[in-house]
Amino acid sequence: MAKKQEVEARHYDVVLAPHITEKATLASEHNAVVFKVANTATKPQIKEAIEAIFGATVANVNTVVVKGKTKRWKGKPYKRTDMKKAIVTLTADSKPIDVTSGI
Repeated sequence: MAKKQEVEARHYDVVLAPHITEKATLASEHNAVVFKVANTATKPQIKEAIEAIFGATVANVNTVVVKGKTKRWKGKPYKRTDMKKAIVTLTADSKPIDVTSGI
């Protein structure tokens, strides 16, 4: 029983949050869902986590590292943190993922 909880905690450390934008909504029409993931997460880890958390069958995982913008606050420059996004494509016979509901 402890092993199951340990695996679940590991999966939640990989997938951080859904990334909801207009482009992500358009991608959902083509059986794809976009998530913010840990910067150190690999494609096999992301696939395993999505399948374990949501019970969906993953066909493909594409990742993008979005570099943080340089901004200014009170005249001093600072850099936002980098973010890794995963575009997860589901198989046609997989059950859809509803990111608007809580996990």
